[in-house]
Amino acid sequence: MHTLTPVDRLEIHELMARYGNIIDEREFSRAWEVFTPDARYDLADLGDGVVVGIDDIVAMWTASTTHPLAHHVSNVELTPNTDGTVSVYSKVVGVGYKGRVGSATYRDVVRKTADGWRIAERIVVLRRPESIPAIR
Repeated sequence: MHTLTPVDRLEIHELMARYGNIIDEREFSRAWEVFTPDARYDLADLGDGVVVGIDDIVAMWTASTTHPLAHHVSNVELTPNTDGTVSVYSKVVGVGYKGRVGSATYRDVVRKTADGWRIAERIVVLRRPESIPAIR
């Protein structure tokens, strides 16, 4: 397991915020600032399947008529992996059309590239009462 520097930690936290800002402001041309070119984006839990690559991610965002209007990412927790990647666990509150609010969990793997930290994999899991873990 490698050690994350304070700079790495700050950059990864900013990466999580940048994602929300880019998608909320519909600045899809900036997707390369948050994803690796071969990123895997898994929305299967929400019924939207899995897409791979920045172009397909942007196409999915562009085609969506139900994507939340606002993303508020919090509770960011980082775990370094032995291969140099970092697992990032965070929560997101999404505000949709008509004010509907939902919560999900992001399970990300981020990788340091020549351009900085980028999301290589994102799995989105909707928070539902039946999927909340048992008390341990």
